[in-house]
Amino acid sequence: MKRFAAALWPVMRLRTIMFALLLLVAALPGVAAIGLRVYENALVRRTEAELIAQGSALAASAALGFRAGGAPARAGASADPSDLDDRAISTSIDLRSSPVLGERPDAVPTPLRPDPAAVAMAKAWAPVVDQTKQATLASILLLDSQGIVLNGRDAGRSLAALPEVRAALAGRPITTLRHNGSYMHPYPLEWISRATDIRLHHARPIIAGGRVVGVVLASRSPRALFRGMYEDRGKIAAGTAAIFLFLVMMTALLGRTIVRPIEALSLATRALAEGRKADPPQPTLRVHEIDSLIRDFATMASAIEARSHYLRDFAAALAHEFKTPLAGLTGGIELLQDHGATMSVEERALFLANMAEDTQRLSRLISRLLDLAKADMQRPGDAACDLRDVVVRLADGLGSPDFRVIFNESDVTAPVAMDGAALETVLMILFDNAKAAGASEVSLGGKRIAGSLELIIADNGSGIAPSDRARIFEPFFTSKRAQGGTGLGLPIARALVTGHGGQLELVDCPQGAKFRLALGFSRGESRTTTLVGI
Repeated sequence: MKRFAAALWPVMRLRTIMFALLLLVAALPGVAAIGLRVYENALVRRTEAELIAQGSALAASAALGFRAGGAPARAGASADPSDLDDRAISTSIDLRSSPVLGERPDAVPTPLRPDPAAVAMAKAWAPVVDQTKQATLASILLLDSQGIVLNGRDAGRSLAALPEVRAALAGRPITTLRHNGSYMHPYPLEWISRATDIRLHHARPIIAGGRVVGVVLASRSPRALFRGMYEDRGKIAAGTAAIFLFLVMMTALLGRTIVRPIEALSLATRALAEGRKADPPQPTLRVHEIDSLIRDFATMASAIEARSHYLRDFAAALAHEFKTPLAGLTGGIELLQDHGATMSVEERALFLANMAEDTQRLSRLISRLLDLAKADMQRPGDAACDLRDVVVRLADGLGSPDFRVIFNESDVTAPVAMDGAALETVLMILFDNAKAAGASEVSLGGKRIAGSLELIIADNGSGIAPSDRARIFEPFFTSKRAQGGTGLGLPIARALVTGHGGQLELVDCPQGAKFRLALGFSRGESRTTTLVGI
């Protein structure tokens, strides 16, 4: 399924996806409004409110046509306040839950005679009803207390069987939804609207003297959804244009803050892959995450460039280091092959000794290279050791009348975040270099600074030449090649320390050599490795 979807999914630009997503989000309210018929429901409720207002006004006016005893009221007479329905207009129709009844049946003949007082009232208020019908386009019928129609073509016939009329005669105003069989669909898309073929019927009691004396039955079709949208087309068009303009602005903003930097990073990545200089982008509109991505890319590019230079220089130095002993071995083998039979025993022994020495040098180089590779792959972990134990063990092992290690035990008792064997290797390299430089003693002191343990390892040997100090951590650089030096000791030491989250560097001093070693504390102690000068 995933492969099928992946095969059909088109590869699009990020700008297109963002714009489509924003457009979809912007269209959701409109889709929801039409899909849930929110707007249509509002139109129906507005129609219901208008019917209720018309029915209330007509019922209150018609109540003036009755006396408490049923006779017509005098002109100018006011209705009893208790006769008027003073409840606020409250709609009850909801297209999602209100039932839609069948089309309203025609009035049926009845043997009952209408109330004379109601007939007089209907005749008196006929002009008002006619004008209201013309203004509102609503159908308005006046019924007496028996449900008999008092006006219109059905006058004298009965609608008492209708549920809404029965409710009104019981003193309860009600609005119902009924199908409108006479409505024609002029628009092809009107099937989407539920309210196109319905009609609202509102029945309201006429109350006079504390009793129901008649009913106002008003009916009207709600405004069609499409007609309402057409009437509000200006507002809808303006809102749509505003939303579209906002989407374009947001897409442009996101394009400048996200898409352009990513495209620039893509170009820089290609340049980096082709070996060219990769300049990370500098966007004008900055975003925190994009800034972080650009910084990480710049760090990666610098690391790759530095590693590339390192590998190139390392390969050149490695070739040089292997070339000398291999040349010696090759030359010795050729001499023995060509002149071995004519050589004396002493000459053969000399050549074999030189070849053995070259072989041992190659063996040392390979061993040191393996140690350097392991040190370069070292990463900070949960390793820990007691610094005092390591120093004491090395001091005891190296101590002699010609060389000693001096240290203050109280300063180096904290457990540090470094493997014991790795720390012993680092200190052994520094002590061996001191002995090779003719030092008779090495002092080691430590103290806590800013959550780290800083060690100073100083010797009284011949020191390091100023011209060599910048290169002592370069692989294969050594001033004692004739004595068998490989130039890999200090690079291995620094790689081990760096791999455990520490730092190792040379410190200027007037005599001998001095190194600063900063190590973080083990878990439970601060792991900060910030260096502070002494």
